[in-house]
Amino acid sequence: MAKKKTAYVCSECGANFPTWSGKCSNCGSWDTLVEEVISKQKTSGNQILKKVNPVPLTNVDKTFEFERISTNIKNLDEALGGGIVPGQVILISGEPGIGKSTLLLQLANNLAQDGKKVLYATGEESANQIYLRGERIRALNENIFILADTNFDNILDAIDKINPDFIILDSVQTVYSSELESAAGSVSQVKYVSSKLTEIAKQRNIPTVLIGQVTKEGNLAGPKVLEHLVDTVANFEGERGHAYRVLKLIKNRFGAAGEIAVFNMTSKGLEEVNDPSSFFLMEKPEGKAGSIIFPHTEGSKPVLIEIQALVSKTVYAVPQRRAQGIDINRVSIITAILEKELNIFLKDKDIFINVVGGMQIKEPAVDLPLAIAIISSVFEKPVPEGTAAFGELGLTGEVRSVYYSDLRIKECEKFGIKNIIIPYNTRVDNINVSKIKSVKQLIKDIFNK
Repeated sequence: MAKKKTAYVCSECGANFPTWSGKCSNCGSWDTLVEEVISKQKTSGNQILKKVNPVPLTNVDKTFEFERISTNIKNLDEALGGGIVPGQVILISGEPGIGKSTLLLQLANNLAQDGKKVLYATGEESANQIYLRGERIRALNENIFILADTNFDNILDAIDKINPDFIILDSVQTVYSSELESAAGSVSQVKYVSSKLTEIAKQRNIPTVLIGQVTKEGNLAGPKVLEHLVDTVANFEGERGHAYRVLKLIKNRFGAAGEIAVFNMTSKGLEEVNDPSSFFLMEKPEGKAGSIIFPHTEGSKPVLIEIQALVSKTVYAVPQRRAQGIDINRVSIITAILEKELNIFLKDKDIFINVVGGMQIKEPAVDLPLAIAIISSVFEKPVPEGTAAFGELGLTGEVRSVYYSDLRIKECEKFGIKNIIIPYNTRVDNINVSKIKSVKQLIKDIFNK
């Protein structure tokens, strides 16, 4: 028997190498090369290629229109840009147990109630387990067809037999195809399964949702090509200790990226939160130092979130820096700016930062409220009630403008916030705003120091 040929494939970028090494020379990732069997797929040598001639952009057919499919979940429809487009392929990732399967079973039930046939293929659970979940969240419908199988060929057969209106695959890393010799979850299997399903979705106009596993760092597992293949990439976020869940759209070819849909996890499934700002601020303490409101937005929908800071005398040789929901490197930069520009000595202080509700914030507009919360905790002086802030801080202490300023201000006014601290160069005409150029103004204007 001839020896099988193998290659080492990077699980991050999909690059091939003849020998193993600790670092992928293509993407720079460490310890990501996995040995896989090289498979030769049969191809027809007499394929006739259809010739397609390029046309000017102004001559493209402008009459093409598509009718979006409603999920009957208002927040999800809005985040997707008005609903699901026929043939759209959506990739959803998230931590284990966060509620991905629950959300998709509710989605399948909503579509089934509208008379659509849904194929729910799963390689992680049995049909009995899905039935028990469906019974608990009241999502049992005869139009939902369950296929508990990891063989991709059987899933393709089921698609041909049922001819579904909607496809759900949970998860893409658990399915394997007999066309390839590598194991399920390998780079080649993930690429083949996802590309084949995408091809079927586009040819037959069947909306498809793929669930993707995540790594221990919280990133989407598998090669980056998986995210490029699909139309929409969404991340399901939330802490297990919190009731809220946030579906954040990272990529969307049929709508704006950065949109979010907020849900509340209950014993009967996920309930949509129509007013997430009030949901996150319902337990905000009054008259406490180290707390401020931040109008957060990555899409067109701002959400008011409470930022908390706790600064205390350290008992260790090296002071602690801890952050929940904000990059710890960002906290270190803000701390250095405050020490340099305001002469606030923090080298003997522990600093703990928390985004209430477990929200993950990566936008630079959080710099200013983060600095205000730290200063408030240092001086043990509460920020005046009804105050919100947003803005990016430069290393020299200047406050820089950020995007979506108008939307952030409108969201603050909606909840009766009368004092909004914003960058000086922000072009808005509003009596409720206080414009500042530098962090040095915070000491005088807010804390009267």
